[in-house]
Amino acid sequence: MAHRVATVLDAEIVSADSMQVYRGMDIGTAKPPLDDRIPYHCIDLVDPGTPFSAAAYQQHARKAIEEISNRGRLPILVGGTGLYIRAVLEDFRFAVGRIDSPLRLTLEEEARCIGSQALHERLQAIDPHSAKLIHPNNVRRVIRALELAAVGESYSERYADFDTPKDIYQTIRFGLWMEREMLYSAIDARVERMLSDGLMEEVGSLVGAGYAEALTSIQAIGYKELIPVLEGRADLKTASAEVAQATRRYAKRQLSWFGRDKRIHWIDMTNSDVDTCAGQIVAAVADERSVL
Repeated sequence: MAHRVATVLDAEIVSADSMQVYRGMDIGTAKPPLDDRIPYHCIDLVDPGTPFSAAAYQQHARKAIEEISNRGRLPILVGGTGLYIRAVLEDFRFAVGRIDSPLRLTLEEEARCIGSQALHERLQAIDPHSAKLIHPNNVRRVIRALELAAVGESYSERYADFDTPKDIYQTIRFGLWMEREMLYSAIDARVERMLSDGLMEEVGSLVGAGYAEALTSIQAIGYKELIPVLEGRADLKTASAEVAQATRRYAKRQLSWFGRDKRIHWIDMTNSDVDTCAGQIVAAVADERSVL
């Protein structure tokens, strides 16, 4: 849909998908086909084994937006990774620090050894206010809170204004919605399509290149579930069902995240095709520009 909008509005697309930044992960992340008319940005930035963060994405995406604007074209930010979108569009500041710092590497190793619950209990003992804000399974955020505690800061205090967005760009935002039953059917069809397009072969290629551990650690839906199939520890039917279920859970989290954003204009796709919805977006953008 964004591609169709871009062809009308003379725009370029900036991906806001945390998995499309990885090279070689094409089918499972539904990367768009190349098109000389519509450039795409923030795709294929790093190898799967390379650490990547929302802070790193922020730098890449803002640079792309600046370059697109300087060319006189419209930047369209597209994707479903909520934190990445906030990091780019809002006054979202990340702590300066290396992602390979000794403390972080130590905490990551401890998380693998003792588990996320034990690590969260340690945070609970040190900084109970921050621990209350973070789910025990969110290892990355627990580690960040422990890093801050080590230098005398509190995660809860630093991110106290997280729910108060401060825009740095003038934007018009759209969200796509459809009835739950139709959404789940679309997800099931997507999983079948990815498998028929060669997802298993893609996972095998990445595992063969030494990225099995990376695919699991970055929680790449559609990849980590198929690794046991390659290793003979699971059957494809069970794994594909797990991919669909994980995708449905992720879709629910997306709806919850973006549903809190009152700036979003929701487009109901339940009984509409892509062209009709794209036309609604183009018309709304045109109206916004006429006001400006």
